[in-house]
Amino acid sequence: LPHTQVLAMRSRDGLEHRVFVARPHGKPPSPAGWPLIVLTDANAAFATFAEVVALRSRRTEVTGVVPAVVVGLGYPTDEPLDLVRRTFDYTPAPRGPLTMPPRPDDSAWPPVGGADAFLDFVAGDVLPAIGRDFPLDPVRRTLFGHSFGGLFTLYTLFTRPGLFRTYVAASPSIWFADRVVLSHERDFVAALRPGNDLRLLITMGGCEQEPTAVEIDGTDVEVRAAWKRRNRMVDNAREMAARLAPLAGCGLTVDYVEFRDEDHVSVVPAAIARAVTLALGRPLRSNP
Repeated sequence: LPHTQVLAMRSRDGLEHRVFVARPHGKPPSPAGWPLIVLTDANAAFATFAEVVALRSRRTEVTGVVPAVVVGLGYPTDEPLDLVRRTFDYTPAPRGPLTMPPRPDDSAWPPVGGADAFLDFVAGDVLPAIGRDFPLDPVRRTLFGHSFGGLFTLYTLFTRPGLFRTYVAASPSIWFADRVVLSHERDFVAALRPGNDLRLLITMGGCEQEPTAVEIDGTDVEVRAAWKRRNRMVDNAREMAARLAPLAGCGLTVDYVEFRDEDHVSVVPAAIARAVTLALGRPLRSNP
């Protein structure tokens, strides 16, 4: 893509990462510097995210969206997803014995529980490197993640809330390890005090908990249906948003958006579009 670059970076454990960077044009939209959006699963989603930001920020006076630095966290592969490494990097360590549901294809789960080390890499290596190349507005930082990346986004909010201001958890895998992220949610809520200025957007596809029409026609419909119903993707997300919504008085603004006719994969572009509006612009329709 034009105006983008890919950086090879190594974390402190010696593993190589690809960090995708989209450079904005012109001058920063404020004296404080450029807004920053960081997203997970960059091999799959960076191009879409960068193009959406570039297109919508061309005429801020019409779209309301300002330019930003877009940074994607990816891996040294030409595949859209590194399923083994993302599973480890995006998941928190279990509290107690690990309990995981059988995967639909009956394959073994790869290692899990590396979210803290990955957060150390993001906070200690990626963000400082980007900050050396761009003046960054410290209060306009957004983290976006989908699926396990959405779980990672929630975990980051709950354990290191000052790292970003805006958090977008798209289709978060709250079910992981007997919903271990809920214990971190409780710790976060107990420690939250007035004076914060944090925003959380949880998005979900309306078809993520029941078999889609395509899955119903498949040979493994019962397996897929059991997987979806056991994981309660939609219910878990709705319930978390409802629990956190009353915290506006402590400086956490929570929104929940469900895209009715989308499934776990098709919902990604819609989630990206809504994330860009929240992070860089304003709603297109005024509230009555």
